[in-house]
Amino acid sequence: MAYKVNMSPKEERASQRLFGTDGVRGVANVYPMTAEVAMQLGRALAYLIRNGPHRHRVIIGKDTRLSGYMLEQALSAGITSMGVDVWLTGPLPTPGISNLTTSMRADAGAVISASHNPYQDNGIKFFWRDGFKLPDETEAKIEELLSTGAMDTIRPTADNIGRAFRLDDARGRYIVFLKATFPRELTLEGMTIVVDCANGAAYKTAPAVLEELGAKVITLGVSPDGKNINEKCGALHPENLAQAVVAHGARLGLALDGDADRLIVVDEKGKVVDGDAIMAICTSELVARQELKKNTLVATVMSNIGLERAVARFGVKVARTRVGDRYVVEEMRKHGYNLGGEQSGHLLFLDHATTGDGTLAALQLLAVMCRQGKPLSELASIFEPVPQTLVNITVRHKRELGELPEVMKVIQSVEQRLGNEGRVLVRFSGTEPKVRILIEGEDGKRNEELAREIAEALSRALN
Repeated sequence: MAYKVNMSPKEERASQRLFGTDGVRGVANVYPMTAEVAMQLGRALAYLIRNGPHRHRVIIGKDTRLSGYMLEQALSAGITSMGVDVWLTGPLPTPGISNLTTSMRADAGAVISASHNPYQDNGIKFFWRDGFKLPDETEAKIEELLSTGAMDTIRPTADNIGRAFRLDDARGRYIVFLKATFPRELTLEGMTIVVDCANGAAYKTAPAVLEELGAKVITLGVSPDGKNINEKCGALHPENLAQAVVAHGARLGLALDGDADRLIVVDEKGKVVDGDAIMAICTSELVARQELKKNTLVATVMSNIGLERAVARFGVKVARTRVGDRYVVEEMRKHGYNLGGEQSGHLLFLDHATTGDGTLAALQLLAVMCRQGKPLSELASIFEPVPQTLVNITVRHKRELGELPEVMKVIQSVEQRLGNEGRVLVRFSGTEPKVRILIEGEDGKRNEELAREIAEALSRALN
């Protein structure tokens, strides 16, 4: 099956915008991730959320990056300068901010994090009062406010200026929420679990949740110093986790990323289990319990064709979206689905949360293991991936593929050679200055050759 997805018109516009597929992101202290822009973003958010005479407030959280202090203060200053109060949580996973935004009836939430990126990067993303990420249209309004200067004359004074407070029990509130998503009749007693928190936002919450539910927890990546977030650890680097699982005879290993909204798992044999396999496992369980809405799973174009084959045996169809958990959520909300996710480990359980949550996803997987009494390797065997090759190329500037005729010729040639036995996906990243090439086919070696062919054409055209 030849299957190519270029950047959609919306994604093409987004490549030139301040906001990407997951907020604003870049090198900290370099445009657009400067204190000045952070303050203006705060002002724009505060301007948009004002919807009545009540005292408005925004919850702000961050991960463990050194630059988080700078951006936290700038964002807070912008929000309070518009007469809106701020509640600061300190380091807390992205889904924790989403949860607190709704539980505290706040008007919005803000997270300062670059997720899986290295420590020198940072980012800012917003949640609306309903706990969902801002839609593209609202982000476009924020960009318009920044470019037009419409807020410049709005300067509250005296006691109309906003105030900033520290939310000291934020971590405890989030831990209580997470534990409530795990079935009350189950326990993790007798389980040894290794968890790698990537020296990121979940370095205290994830181990605490697992321990309080009864597990013996071996921790990795729980000593953040501001610079070691995601460094050879976490969801992007599960090698040490795999070694630790085998060394400790653990039941499984859990790897989170910097802001803990994604999950990659290692089974008891030290084999990596990605988001596609986890979705297949959870789909089978929800179908058995008659809890999968409309017998549909939502995944992105990056998910392996093996996922569709795995869930088809349960009578489940897969709805595909563009890359980005926000688009998975959009599809789920639009049609009333309750399970979706990405191969990269962003897993969406809309019966429990409004955004991807690595720890919550781990608890849902652990619940399946407890109920079925099977090791993870056996559960994961229902998913047999078709060989994939993914190549990333760093680029200075993003362009529409339609503007690169020589590249398009190569892509079309690869498609013809693959025929109906594989897929081709070429897209620009919405969070990094990279173009991603995915080749899927039954012959792994051939996939690599075809991906390299496209990569060389792109390098010639773009660099």
